[in-house]
Amino acid sequence: MLSNKAKYALKALSYLGSKYKEGPVQIAEIAEEKNIPLKFLENILLELRKNEVLDSKKGKGGGYYFAQDPKNVSIAKIIRIIDGPISMLPCVSLYFYKQCDDCDEVSCNLNRVFSEVRDATLKVLEKRSIKDIM
Repeated sequence: MLSNKAKYALKALSYLGSKYKEGPVQIAEIAEEKNIPLKFLENILLELRKNEVLDSKKGKGGGYYFAQDPKNVSIAKIIRIIDGPISMLPCVSLYFYKQCDDCDEVSCNLNRVFSEVRDATLKVLEKRSIKDIM
């Protein structure tokens, strides 16, 4: 399930995407327009800047803006930055793999099914970008 933090991140990015090439957007404007708690949004935007999705400008006329074209930023990338793995089981995760504590993958039938779930989900999320939710 998508966390509130990831939903807020995607809403904020959809708003920033709609302002792409218009210059930096202040956090307060994003928070008000998308009804996101300001302090929560500050942390989200800092995390996205740290991961080079966004950049920022300080001072008068400052704020946040995309570091690259929003059409080149996949929804999967944002979910991974904010929530971590997209897969429902750690043993099928592509980027956050971890063997499950209570089973072995050789005799486990869950990982085969949930690998298909992961692949189907990623097929959509990797293909879709921030531009698609603007």
